[in-house]
Amino acid sequence: MTKIVVPTLGESVTEATVAQWLKKEGESVKADEPLVELETDKVTLEVNAPSDGVIVKIFAGEGENVSAGALLGELEAGVANDKAPSAAVTPVVSAAPAEATKPETAPQAKETDSSAALSSQKSAEIVDDPKLSPAVRKMIADNHLDAANIPASGKEGRVSKEDVENFLKTQSSTSTPVKASDSAAAPAAKAAPRATTEREERVRMTKLRQVIASRLKEAQNNAAILTTFNEVDMGPVMDLRNEYKEAFEKKHGVKLGFMSFFAKAAIQALKEFPSVNAEIDGTDIIYKNYYDIGVAVSTPQGLIVPVIRDADTLSMAEIEAKIVDLGKRARDGKLTMDEMQGGTFTITNGGVFGSLLSTPILNMPQSGILGMHKIQQRPMVMKDGSIAARPMMYLAHSYDHRIIDGREAVSFLVKVKDVIEDPQRLLLDV
Repeated sequence: MTKIVVPTLGESVTEATVAQWLKKEGESVKADEPLVELETDKVTLEVNAPSDGVIVKIFAGEGENVSAGALLGELEAGVANDKAPSAAVTPVVSAAPAEATKPETAPQAKETDSSAALSSQKSAEIVDDPKLSPAVRKMIADNHLDAANIPASGKEGRVSKEDVENFLKTQSSTSTPVKASDSAAAPAAKAAPRATTEREERVRMTKLRQVIASRLKEAQNNAAILTTFNEVDMGPVMDLRNEYKEAFEKKHGVKLGFMSFFAKAAIQALKEFPSVNAEIDGTDIIYKNYYDIGVAVSTPQGLIVPVIRDADTLSMAEIEAKIVDLGKRARDGKLTMDEMQGGTFTITNGGVFGSLLSTPILNMPQSGILGMHKIQQRPMVMKDGSIAARPMMYLAHSYDHRIIDGREAVSFLVKVKDVIEDPQRLLLDV
């Protein structure tokens, strides 16, 4: 018997979620053939078959959380039989989610013996379901619970460990009397998942989406986030880009975009204002003398931020090539852990979706993020007093006010504006 286990997930990653099994119990597989997809807070990775054989047992069902080295399933040498899979490998779906979609009816005064027996039968079926993790089965048995009464949020109606914990908390809060004097100080119990109607669909959040949500909330809770705004005339950069874009692409094999200009401008400003490139560690400030620029990329799974390492040492062509490569592999789910970690400063461009103005949230533990927006023609008063339509972009700089003062934050953004409006500064480094 060969074990299928969770591989090493990478530095600082301790847990993954089983996204989907690509093979079923009883199926023959070849060595190195993908068996299951795992989602972490960084990337989606595939676990391949360690050898030829037949999947005889799946221990971790879809939607369950697993740690590095955990047992996912077992392989047995040989080939699959032609006969249909036995009922033992057919997932048993909890009746709770299906019943939740039905209109609620008035409670019966007494349960009949037959309904009680049916409920016990459903509970036994769920507890014995091989698709459920051993931890869930043990929690249900140890607490003498009726599994049919536990609202299930796992994929295909499976009861997860979190479902059992939420059910126990709900039971505890309703059975334990609370004194009036303690009611104000007592924290509210976590509500059980509400029932869905026929016109609603319950879908479990991916691991990536859960981490995005928790980190954004962590940033708002822990950092003193403030945003300062400015506007930049994109005319000089657009003129330069239009003049050289064909020659640039012909020589370097990549298109000349706006992001490389902003990356270079941000690096110049970070060198002048090092606190924007720093981070807080306890009661210390860590100043970073390198410039790893994160570039926010929207993917079907959610927003992720791959990192361009040592961007200050790269040419504009190299930065553009990196952005194209990282963006494509991010959308395909092919980024490595190392490409998702670190970063000293982040740039995000909501303008590609038409955003005119926004307040970006920090990518912790970073202390600053630059937001680009839509380029739009607006009437502007020129230096000579005339009025002209100019291609303008609003810029937003969100920063951690705990270590960055308003003077530094505003001056940083003005520096970026000055470089973009006079791109020759990039050549002279002024």
